[in-house]
Amino acid sequence: MKRIVFLDYIRVFACFLVMLVHAAENFYPGPGATDMAGPVALLASEHDRLWVSLYDGFSRMSVPLFMIVSAFLLVPMKEGQSAVEFYRRRATRILPPFLLFIILYSTIPMFWNQIDAATSMHDLSRTFLNFPTLAGHLWFMYPLIGLYLFIPMISPWLAKASAKDERLFIWLFAISTCMPYLNRFVGEVWGQCFWNEFHTFWYFSGYLGYLVLAHYIRVHLDWSVRKRLTIGSILTVIGAIWTILSFYIQAVPGQLIATPTLEIGWSFCTINCLMLTSGAFLLFTCIRKAETPRIILQISNLSYGMYLMHIFWLGMWAGFFKDDMELPAVAAIPAIAVCTFLCCWITSLVISYLPGGKWVIGFQSRTSSAIPTVA
Repeated sequence: MKRIVFLDYIRVFACFLVMLVHAAENFYPGPGATDMAGPVALLASEHDRLWVSLYDGFSRMSVPLFMIVSAFLLVPMKEGQSAVEFYRRRATRILPPFLLFIILYSTIPMFWNQIDAATSMHDLSRTFLNFPTLAGHLWFMYPLIGLYLFIPMISPWLAKASAKDERLFIWLFAISTCMPYLNRFVGEVWGQCFWNEFHTFWYFSGYLGYLVLAHYIRVHLDWSVRKRLTIGSILTVIGAIWTILSFYIQAVPGQLIATPTLEIGWSFCTINCLMLTSGAFLLFTCIRKAETPRIILQISNLSYGMYLMHIFWLGMWAGFFKDDMELPAVAAIPAIAVCTFLCCWITSLVISYLPGGKWVIGFQSRTSSAIPTVA
């Protein structure tokens, strides 16, 4: 099957943005936090406020882009494929590396005294329940697995749904992404109260909306390249400005702020992130190359392993650029992200050539003719 080239570019771009997000988080951890943002945030200066807002805010499209790529490739399921077959194939590709890195993040940090034996044992005892203390980035795997679990349920509808039906779903999803702002500024709405969180649009909320959006773009959207560039650019600019300002306006240097409050506009299922993500995705669909360049193909195939391991490398580079060299945020954040990205790329590449490497960093295709295997 012919490879969808623009998805490789998205995967590489989104992988780097994830590292840029986590590099920026080193510049607003509050008391008691680890290397990255904790329950309470604290900005040290106006300089940090500006550059964290810009780098981190723009990069918030990273997770939804990965969700859209997964959906673009996987829905609806192949005709005749059973749910069990679909689950088996997905589980084989993503679970072994995922579980291995849960164990690694639960044990290896003991060697440099970042966690003690009690924390390690606690994390290991919860291997099948949640991510480890120092691997907060692995939260992404749980909603992704949730989407995989739901794909066999929604595939029959997507296979038959009209463009109009899918547009209705997407509009209802868009309304649901306004809920964080409604709850902040209006209060409980549409049935919400302290004993009921299931508001009117609950069933259209979450990452499922990105799944339907991906299918709609792939199957029903027949816009020209010019229209995709125009609409995509408008959505990206508006979404980026909104996302950046939502943090910048609230981030008063020297003031402790609850991180969920400060990051309200950085939640991945907010209307501004939806605009930012959908706009960027439309722009990438304008790439019409016949084949993926070799270096992009290689990084795309290694991106799952790079994502899994990047916190190990990022902590080291954050300590070097932020603490040892004392670079300002404007330079330190991209330096941390770039060095982390390069180290993860090289490490994943080496592992990919070792016997059994696919069980460590996921399955890769070394040819340009295959559909990417891991979202």
